[in-house]
Amino acid sequence: MKVPRVTLDQWRTLQAVIDHGGFAQAAEMLHRSQSSVSYTVARMQEQLGVPLLRIDGRKAVLTDAGEVLLRRSRQLVNQAGQLEELAHHMEQGWEAEVRLVVDAAYPNAKLIRALTAFMPQSRGCRVRLREEVLSGVEEVLKDGTADLAISGLDITGYLGQELGTVEFIAVAHPNHSLHQLQRKLSVQDLQSQMQVVVRDSGQRQPRDSGWLGAEQRWTVGSLATSVGFVSSGLGFAWLPRHMIYRELAEGALKPLPLVQGSVRRPLFYLYTNPDKPLGPATQILIDLIRTYDAQAQSPVQPVSNIKHDG
Repeated sequence: MKVPRVTLDQWRTLQAVIDHGGFAQAAEMLHRSQSSVSYTVARMQEQLGVPLLRIDGRKAVLTDAGEVLLRRSRQLVNQAGQLEELAHHMEQGWEAEVRLVVDAAYPNAKLIRALTAFMPQSRGCRVRLREEVLSGVEEVLKDGTADLAISGLDITGYLGQELGTVEFIAVAHPNHSLHQLQRKLSVQDLQSQMQVVVRDSGQRQPRDSGWLGAEQRWTVGSLATSVGFVSSGLGFAWLPRHMIYRELAEGALKPLPLVQGSVRRPLFYLYTNPDKPLGPATQILIDLIRTYDAQAQSPVQPVSNIKHDG
């Protein structure tokens, strides 16, 4: 990689000349002599081999090349300032990154609101988001590769902070044979049908959470795939209400009239890594997650364009 010949100080000097209307004004603002400012800009043009300024009357104005380079230099100088600020925050104990693992059933909308509120307070701290299913969250937390975890499981040996519940509804397509019975449904009715379940992403002790021992079981890799299968008439499933608002409203899915257990509301918990002290950015994110979790869930579709670690 070629070492830059022009320094950040030189770019700042050129910016000052343009922003303040001339060499004398820039010199006053920078607390330097006018000759020093003039020499700095002249040296820049020599090093770059491109004229940056031309004289128009008694005023120096940018050339076309100068306009392009100055515009790009503003980004460079700004990024350098952000880098120095981040280093200062890290010296004070501010984290460079918070690693968050979330069960895929947790409402995306609540998480997005919390992360959106975190951005202006983050001071450059990144969030590395990872989605897992059931015991997959527990394994990531216990491996030490997450600072925070949101799970519907009571993880042994960890003290979780209670969040809200996530409502799961037993549903099938309106034309499914279970709905054609036109009566309350028993466990035996369900066991004779195909159930769609989401694969536990854990490797050590995966769980068959919610499986009723149906004669047929299709295991899929994500809740979104499960929604698609069941909406197309392929089996039944318990699905999070926040993920199927549209399908319920449009009639692609219909709640199953079970004798009992048609709705499940598991409590979710927010866990922290006990082997890592909580930094200020992590604590801010914890507070925001709890704040937005406590707010009522809006009937919106989950946003799918968040970058995740897989």
